[in-house]
Amino acid sequence: MKSDAIAFGIAGVLFGLLAGWIIGSQQAALRPPTAVPAQQAAANAPAGGGTTRAAVLDETQVNALKSVAERDPKNATPRVQIANLYFDAEKYDDAIKWYGEALALTPNDVNVSTDLGVCYYYTNQPDKALERFAKSLKLDPKHAKTLLNVGIVRAFGKQDLAGATEAWQAVLKVAPDSPEGQAAKRALDSLSSAHPGVGGTQKPGA
Repeated sequence: MKSDAIAFGIAGVLFGLLAGWIIGSQQAALRPPTAVPAQQAAANAPAGGGTTRAAVLDETQVNALKSVAERDPKNATPRVQIANLYFDAEKYDDAIKWYGEALALTPNDVNVSTDLGVCYYYTNQPDKALERFAKSLKLDPKHAKTLLNVGIVRAFGKQDLAGATEAWQAVLKVAPDSPEGQAAKRALDSLSSAHPGVGGTQKPGA
């Protein structure tokens, strides 16, 4: 997935750019050589910042990867690559199909699990997204990108500011110096400014 620039706005409040982080968690190793590096997609209803555009779907590359997938039905990698291409082209229903197939082959892959949840969010299924993120967190309770995504979906998909705050504070506890931690801190600070007593950052372990 590509990422860059998320603008948060809820209840008339603009959270501001979350410095180029989306709710994705692709591993670069699973990407086709020509794809944009992992972890680079724009989010909206979390997406914002407004200048990102869907990638043009390379049908030739998709068909080539589908041929590989058909020849090797137990290989998750081409399925993830196909899903990535569909995600970047904003064809989320197609991405859901292929992430689902990949996850059936590698059920413990937290990144694929979370990316599937992101697709549910983009197809207006916030509850299903949160269910998938919960499964991701069972695999890795400290997966910062999943926690960041939980906050985004709770804030923008469920209008649950308290739940978003809890998720973003969890990011700060597990990965305060990571890009996800920085994004969570900005979101919390903006939320706190707009809704005193709701947001606010906590130091790790606080």
